[in-house]
Amino acid sequence: MTVKGIQMNNPQSRQQGVMLLEALIGILIFSVGILALIGMQATAMRATIDAKYRSEASFLANEIIGRMWVDRANLANYVTSPGTPAACPAAPPCVWIDRVDSLLPRAVGANAPEIAIVTNGAGVNMTTEVTVTVRWQPPGDTTVSNHVAVTQING
Repeated sequence: MTVKGIQMNNPQSRQQGVMLLEALIGILIFSVGILALIGMQATAMRATIDAKYRSEASFLANEIIGRMWVDRANLANYVTSPGTPAACPAAPPCVWIDRVDSLLPRAVGANAPEIAIVTNGAGVNMTTEVTVTVRWQPPGDTTVSNHVAVTQING
């Protein structure tokens, strides 16, 4: 059909391919949404694993502090040298260090746990400050995480 010398195109011929374009845009939006969900799932997994390691480190630090409370007479045997778990002076910290190594990733060598004891005063007024440092390095991470627990043991 022509109107004053201008040929009118068929309206249906101008609409060809629009539905395909709409479908492709819909698939693109859906794909971006799925990728965002996968990213959120990975972040949630990473946070859950980090929380597991942190709670495990807290439990382990409290465990050795509890043993030290019970064995106050032998507190000096619990002191460890940083980075040298093989040089443990007595069995209790060595067994504990082995537990830390089995429950936390890369908690050996420079990342080995450390127990430091500082005694103040004497006799009835004697207080002992115990610092327990638990270190680990999550797989695929370049930074070392740590948990430090400080407590006073009297008597």
